[in-house]
Amino acid sequence: MTKEAKVSFLFFAPAGIFMLIFLLFPVMLLIKDSFFQVDMISQDSGTFVGISNYIESITSDRFLGATTNTLIYVVVAVSAELLLGLFFAMLLNTGFKGHGFVRTILLSPLMIAPLVSGLIWKFMLNSQFGIVNQLLYDFNITSSRNAIQWLSDDRTALLSTIIADIWLTTPFMMLVLLAGLQGIPVTLYESAKIDGANKIKTFFYITLPSLLPVLVVAILIRTVDAARTFDIVWVLTQGGPANSSEVLSTYMYKTLTRYGEVGESSAMAVLFIILLLLLSSYFLISMFKANKK
Repeated sequence: MTKEAKVSFLFFAPAGIFMLIFLLFPVMLLIKDSFFQVDMISQDSGTFVGISNYIESITSDRFLGATTNTLIYVVVAVSAELLLGLFFAMLLNTGFKGHGFVRTILLSPLMIAPLVSGLIWKFMLNSQFGIVNQLLYDFNITSSRNAIQWLSDDRTALLSTIIADIWLTTPFMMLVLLAGLQGIPVTLYESAKIDGANKIKTFFYITLPSLLPVLVVAILIRTVDAARTFDIVWVLTQGGPANSSEVLSTYMYKTLTRYGEVGESSAMAVLFIILLLLLSSYFLISMFKANKK
């Protein structure tokens, strides 16, 4: 081993040890627990049940419902954040007067913890004194101040959590896309202008292809982050009413802490990790293909 390799190994060693202790070991313990029926009260290691926990999870209507809600949450939230983030990024990239102040205002939600954001929206969406219902009533959109039961109606509970997530994380998407836009060479736009391309063609033939690798990375990060969301959903609805806003993270938490099902919750967590790995692999492969082009 060369001197440079030894130095590189020494620099990597702390991070490797950290990952081994706080990542690989918990994952291995999680996989092991998923094959056992574990009693949280007793001190024994549990009874080996094979893949029964996995079968019970996959065939559970509540697990399938939580999975469906998670997919809806991810697709709607990430799509809205992508469109809004791209719009604000392109707006700020024009460099209009006062764009620095506007950018600071738009980035302010990033400074708020998800838990605090959930509490803010819980008060704003309150059916009795929330400002959202008040504004809808003031603009004659609703007939009364409590016409929409945002958090207690199974038709709007999941939507309420999605709205809070969009408000909180759209600035992140905007910031990433703005950095990508500023990295596109100006000469490409100058050449397009000389060739007579309009703004629409410039966007689809220059901006979008140049921004594609950044888009893939931003979507990947936000998809994984949205899929494992917990704070906002837990603060706003705790998965209710009638499990209408239950996502996988809240359901796994309840299965472990309320029902004491260590094996079943571990099995669901393993399935969730596999799903996220497959999703991440798909986005990474798409990014590599985009870079080759």
